[in-house]
Amino acid sequence: MLRKILHVDMDAFYASVEQRDNPDYRGKPVIVGGPPDSRGVVCAASYEARKFGVRSAMPCSRAARLCPSGIFVSPRFEAYSKVSSKIRTIFLEYTDLVEMLSLDEAFLDVTQNKKNIQYASVVAKEIRERIWEETQLTASAGVSINKFLAKVATDQNKPNGMTIVRPEQVDEFIENLDVGVFPGIGKVTLKKMNELGIHSGKDLKSKSLEMLERNFGKSGRWFYHVCRGLDDRPVEPSRERKSLGAESTFANDLVTSSELLRELADIAEELEGRLLKKPFAGRTITLKVKFSDFTQKTRSISADYTYLDKNELYRIGSKLLDEFLLDTGKSVFPIRLLGLSLSHPESSSKTISKSEEEDLFPSLF
Repeated sequence: MLRKILHVDMDAFYASVEQRDNPDYRGKPVIVGGPPDSRGVVCAASYEARKFGVRSAMPCSRAARLCPSGIFVSPRFEAYSKVSSKIRTIFLEYTDLVEMLSLDEAFLDVTQNKKNIQYASVVAKEIRERIWEETQLTASAGVSINKFLAKVATDQNKPNGMTIVRPEQVDEFIENLDVGVFPGIGKVTLKKMNELGIHSGKDLKSKSLEMLERNFGKSGRWFYHVCRGLDDRPVEPSRERKSLGAESTFANDLVTSSELLRELADIAEELEGRLLKKPFAGRTITLKVKFSDFTQKTRSISADYTYLDKNELYRIGSKLLDEFLLDTGKSVFPIRLLGLSLSHPESSSKTISKSEEEDLFPSLF
């Protein structure tokens, strides 16, 4: 039996919440993120701001240059979370098979829904109407037979639209797609595909599995299947949190270990605060470092106990930071961002016991 999968994505979610809550922002380019002169990045941009080329994850300084009239608003994650909870409650009235991808995006399997509605398109229509009635926010949706098709369909008619890809339309729909919209195809992969003469879903479908695996490794098999409309991934309602972290982008690049360690202490304290709100028994701690040229590196270590407080987080994080420093206390390559995160011991990092750690890092004890 073919499944009936919905992908629902709120339109410019953070920015739309700000426009809803402040009438003066409506119809204007709203940019959720740090001040325009900060080193922070854009969390979200309203559609009015997007017309100027502003996008999520863009440095705020660049967003300010692209959109001088932009209204910069500090993010209010607590407000966004409350709205997200309302939206999820609406989803659960139709099915328990809800996979929240983020605060503003979800997959729903409505093959057998609680209201016994025959057509998935009707479910999607009702859900979008309910979201508007209860939050005064718009959502876009994609409806099809699997996750891949539903997600790609959502982006075809944003904002405040819905696209349905019925079983008999799958081949034509995929063949006419630009491969750049396929999930998993970023700028580097797209450039390589274009060099190989792959520009559309039809072009991709014409390539053999062997050719795709030779050029794209394991991803080649994924590309081979989805361009044929094949994606058997289930909607997973109980997706386990994989990580929890905190990071900071500095106003000015930092170049000494003393400066970096001070910032690391603040980041450890921020992460501790998040752990108190959302308990997470992570055993792997990862340090992320982004340099001034935007290159990024990480270091991880795992233990047979969980990290719980800021002192423990700072202690291990500072050891990982040492690996990036040429010489403690001396100048290093300028660093613009530090981050700490916790995850389950799924990495290839060496797992150590408490006593072994004391032997490895005696200077920390």
